[in-house]
Amino acid sequence: MSDSDKKILLIVEDDPGLQKQLKWSFENYTVVIAGNRTEAIVAFRRYNPAVVTLDLGLPPDPANASEGLAALKEMLELVPETKIIVVTGNDDREIAVQAVAMGAYDFYQKPIELDTLTLIIERAFHLNDLERENQLLLSKADEPLEGIIAVSKPMLELARMVEKIAPSDVTTLLQGDSGTGKEVFAKALHKLSNRKDNAFVAVNSAAIPENLLESELFGYEKGAFTGAVKQTKGKIEYADNGTFFLDEIGDLPMALQAKLLRFLQERTIERIGGRKEIAVDIRVVCATHQNLHDLISQGKFREDLYYRLSEMTINIPPLCEREGDAIVIATALLRRFNKQQNKKIKGFSEDAASKIESYQWPGNIRELENKVKRAVIMADGNQITAEDLGLADSIINNEVVPLNLKEVRAIAETSAIKRALAYTNQNISETAKLLGLTRPTLYNLLSKYGIDSNE
Repeated sequence: MSDSDKKILLIVEDDPGLQKQLKWSFENYTVVIAGNRTEAIVAFRRYNPAVVTLDLGLPPDPANASEGLAALKEMLELVPETKIIVVTGNDDREIAVQAVAMGAYDFYQKPIELDTLTLIIERAFHLNDLERENQLLLSKADEPLEGIIAVSKPMLELARMVEKIAPSDVTTLLQGDSGTGKEVFAKALHKLSNRKDNAFVAVNSAAIPENLLESELFGYEKGAFTGAVKQTKGKIEYADNGTFFLDEIGDLPMALQAKLLRFLQERTIERIGGRKEIAVDIRVVCATHQNLHDLISQGKFREDLYYRLSEMTINIPPLCEREGDAIVIATALLRRFNKQQNKKIKGFSEDAASKIESYQWPGNIRELENKVKRAVIMADGNQITAEDLGLADSIINNEVVPLNLKEVRAIAETSAIKRALAYTNQNISETAKLLGLTRPTLYNLLSKYGIDSNE
């Protein structure tokens, strides 16, 4: 095994003789030695070891475990999942128990028997590997397609739809509000297709001036116009044998709509200033946040082009209609920005999680991404608060269903009783029959939930 393949083991021990013995004994690992608390924290930050052996009796007072316990606390605050094996003297069992209560993985009493300590270390590394694999599986479980994070029913149905149509070359139209992830879906279609090893070329119609858009799409010949000093391919041509993604198709000028329609029919293009037809083999995916039927009725979009583009249509719902997705996406974003910003924020406070679920997210995933990134930068504690997200003053949507089963049951029962009372014109006997209850049980529920049967 090369040194680069070895797992890192941090040994915190102040006895030079024992340091050498342990380093020699654990040659299957990359052993990092630290002799005091300061060295231990520096090495921990630098090497990020999965397993640490920590002698609680560290300088300046080896007879006192305070330095060792302080090092333990600091390491676990930095990386809570680290497996720290504390090493104590014969008479320090109570301190060892205290260390385990603080979060240490295990403890071992001196004098050291290498076979036993080796077994404990191997077990710690094995558990760490299992936890990492489990975390990876959990993260993948929320990603039905690469780049798409979702647990809501409509999004999972769309993921299955993408898997079915991706292998074909059917022209696909993606419709959805800005920030819902239309380009992510386009890339998913490409990566699941037979063209995945070829180019994915994206063009945003709204981002390119109208007088430049035709040359950007179709290319031009040398001398076609002032400044055309050489032959230049267009983005459609560059996508040959791959996927061409045309975003904001609703902003395409009418003149270019006609040229795009001809290309979709003939699968050939002509560069500006050229006379030669060039065959191009591409999968076309288009997207828009606009209602194309409205544009057609206003004379701003060709109806024949719409039917060419929409051989298959995928309607992506806004984030506010994707129950449960907001907090799952926010958690994934938190992991990403923790890594980018070198932070160790563990999660969201209860208030922040409620705000994430209840907020309407008019900017969809793009807005959520911006707020989580801001929160990671601004957060002072180990949890992100609603204030960090900039949502402290937002109004909670009363329709958000709580996670506590008792609360869910209370909401459902209250609603059912009120509806039954209204249906029977507040007749208690009829209401009890309708609900399948006895009258005494109904009276108890009316009292429990504070419902006035005369309202």
